[in-house]
Amino acid sequence: MLESLLDFIFPKRCVGCKKFGEYLCSNCFAKISFAQKYFCGVCGHASYNGLTHPKCESKYSIDGVFPILNYHGLLKKILYQYKYNPHLSDLTYVLGDFLYEGFIQNEILMKEMQRKECAFIAVPLHAKRQKTRGYNQSGLLTEYVSKKLEIKYVSSILVRNKNTIPQFRLPKSERHENIKGAFGIIKKENIRGLTVFLIDDITTTGATLLECANVLKRNGAQKVYGVALGHEEK
Repeated sequence: MLESLLDFIFPKRCVGCKKFGEYLCSNCFAKISFAQKYFCGVCGHASYNGLTHPKCESKYSIDGVFPILNYHGLLKKILYQYKYNPHLSDLTYVLGDFLYEGFIQNEILMKEMQRKECAFIAVPLHAKRQKTRGYNQSGLLTEYVSKKLEIKYVSSILVRNKNTIPQFRLPKSERHENIKGAFGIIKKENIRGLTVFLIDDITTTGATLLECANVLKRNGAQKVYGVALGHEEK
């Protein structure tokens, strides 16, 4: 009853074409494409399967980066609306389903989930930015997909200690330095020995995922795989 009333007061409109009915109509849905290219999360060069190149591996490096969708055109518009318009938080279900499909279609991710003790962790916002926005979009997506895949979601362990300049505003050469030392751990015991699936909304160079993986592994995580809903090529 309440949902029907809210739909009457705030009718759903397609984020892409403004057509009434759904947040993403069938025509706009067809314009979103799954990512076909992978890159090494350490050196940034092409990777056949998304795993970190053997020559780039180290004790605290990320083990792989898996982008789900191509971040351009309509997806850019949708994610912007999702991040900055709280009344569109229901887009979690639409975007979360894309993220879920990306997981179940990826053989490497599915194997890792089936044979190891796993956890989902979202890339956090700085407390100041989250207070201003009211929510962490990566956290909403992570919670949604963790429930669908029946993998535990660890929500209060990784924190952002520095309110860094948004990565998209910086050239590629400055992004690693900008994000260095930005993250910390508040509950070490929760991830010891776990395989972690680290979820972010957008990745370009992978610098944020790489920095988070370093912190998680130094605090006991066995493996860390970065999974981003959108990947913007530069």
